[in-house]
Amino acid sequence: MIELRPFASLGGANHGWLDAKHHFSFANYHDPNRMSWGSLRVWNDDTIAPGTGFPTHPHRNMEIITYVRKGAITHKDNLGNVGRTEAGDVQVMSAGSGVAHSEYNLEPEATQIFQIWIQPTQTGGEANWGARPFPKGERAGGFVTLASGFADDRDGLPIRADARVAGATIKAGESAEYALGKGRRGYLVAAAGAVEIDGVRVNARDGVAIKDVEILKVTALEDSEIVLVDAA
Repeated sequence: MIELRPFASLGGANHGWLDAKHHFSFANYHDPNRMSWGSLRVWNDDTIAPGTGFPTHPHRNMEIITYVRKGAITHKDNLGNVGRTEAGDVQVMSAGSGVAHSEYNLEPEATQIFQIWIQPTQTGGEANWGARPFPKGERAGGFVTLASGFADDRDGLPIRADARVAGATIKAGESAEYALGKGRRGYLVAAAGAVEIDGVRVNARDGVAIKDVEILKVTALEDSEIVLVDAA
């Protein structure tokens, strides 16, 4: 099953400093048909104005992955972690039993991020944060693990979930395959460009909900950058 969720169909709100689009029900946007996709609970497409951001606020029992599409985001939390994550790179926060953090765009231009929330396999535990650069050249032509809860994935940032976040850059006319498996659910968003999946065109910032697919084949119609969550 391939279900296209066009960018224009997403919920959200423009708060001036934040233009937020929600692939799933979030904040004041509620759609009973878009509550979650397996253990994937949130996928927000946020544009944050320069010099603004999210002031300190708490989280608990959630794996929060931030993929920076443009600009950079600066994280600070009550555990003493401080870090700046640039475009193409990823940060992960395991909220565990509780953490308070802020995220600000301290850049002179707008920052664009995907923020992804995945439900953990176990609640509680010590919170932690990490970030890692993932140069786009390393993702050329195939999927690379960005964050993962699978023991065999040693390259991505660790998360406490039965899930994997992968990214790829694909040149126009080329394809990339991902072994999803019929018992899993995938959710893919084109960060840039346009791709085709099983005859369905996916434009930039569109979402695709995927299930009952053994091998996912993504063909680039334009030079494209994609992000995929493989969830239980």
